[in-house]
Amino acid sequence: MFNFLSFFLILFSGPETEKRVIKCKAALAWEPGKPLAIEDVEVDPPKVHEVRIKIVATGVCHTDWEYLYGQGMKVRPFPLVLGHEAAGVVESVGPEVTKFSPGDKVIPLFLPQCGECERCLSPKTNHCRKNWANMQVGVLADGTSRISCKGQQVYQFLGISSFCQYTVVPDTSLAKIRCDAPLDKVCLLGCGVSTGYGAAVNTGKVKKQSSCAVFGLGAVGLAAVMGCQVAGAKRIIGVDINPDKFEKAAVFGATECVNPKDHKKPIQEVLAEMTDGGVDYALECVGDPAIMTAAFESTKDAWGSCVIAGWTETGMMNVVVEKILMGRTLSGTYFGGWKSVEDVPKLVDDYMNKKLKLDEFITHNLPLDQINVAFGLLKSGNSIRTVISL
Repeated sequence: MFNFLSFFLILFSGPETEKRVIKCKAALAWEPGKPLAIEDVEVDPPKVHEVRIKIVATGVCHTDWEYLYGQGMKVRPFPLVLGHEAAGVVESVGPEVTKFSPGDKVIPLFLPQCGECERCLSPKTNHCRKNWANMQVGVLADGTSRISCKGQQVYQFLGISSFCQYTVVPDTSLAKIRCDAPLDKVCLLGCGVSTGYGAAVNTGKVKKQSSCAVFGLGAVGLAAVMGCQVAGAKRIIGVDINPDKFEKAAVFGATECVNPKDHKKPIQEVLAEMTDGGVDYALECVGDPAIMTAAFESTKDAWGSCVIAGWTETGMMNVVVEKILMGRTLSGTYFGGWKSVEDVPKLVDDYMNKKLKLDEFITHNLPLDQINVAFGLLKSGNSIRTVISL
């Protein structure tokens, strides 16, 4: 299928464009707790082992909201361009980049995969740490950002910043995908869907005919429900305080849903009664310490397994050691356990081959200048995923 944007970038990219600064629009967070401002920014050319991307579409993730309005705002420098769940087209490449060319369709990755370190070479983990420390504080390998506004450096969220029409990322934090993939759909594989789906099929290793409870029916939770269904679970119980999400959960495979507000007992006791002692697998997809504890305690002793997929920096959960000693297991997952560079293209293939749902997650499509509306929809629970077109 002919793609005009890719053709345009190939046609007009070259030594001259690779060296020029690009002026474009971005949704900028000048300070924590305040709405984003649409600003004119400058995006520098890529340096060694870096790639500059034209962002085409980006999802609005709860993690973005958390780092603007929640506890996460305490640990990130400002001004900051948020956004990390995106897809786009390579505009230019820096020196020593060998795996990407202008016109390639790509998904930027907040979790790198260098392919050379001990962690990348091990099947036990996907936790590559290439450029990790710098990207966590909003800069690239040389300690600086490629985005600036009004002469001031702007930090790149998780080394990405997809709420900007152009951005620059390390070549180890980028997945090349097939040329016929719709970028406004596969952008969701940059974070939420991959995380929840992988929590079930990779980290949890949910078995056929098992019982599962998924806590939180946002994008990550619905993806976990989908993963449980793909794995062959016979009973998948969605747990959420917003009953409006129950119909959508059924689309992804939930066999029933429970609202904790409808019960006087703690939800873990309700689930234990529903399942003759507890579920085989619980997946926590909210990022709340109290819900993490409830999810863990909802599993069956002797063999129950709980996977924490929700992200939080508000504190650690209080786990009763005795419950672990009785045979339960507790594990965490980051980006669903996927080896980012090599596995994301496979997930794109699964979507294109109708083995993986993505369209059903998208409840709203908005332009960049409506980004604050998207945050409002997310916080109110009125959206699963809003996709921003840049």
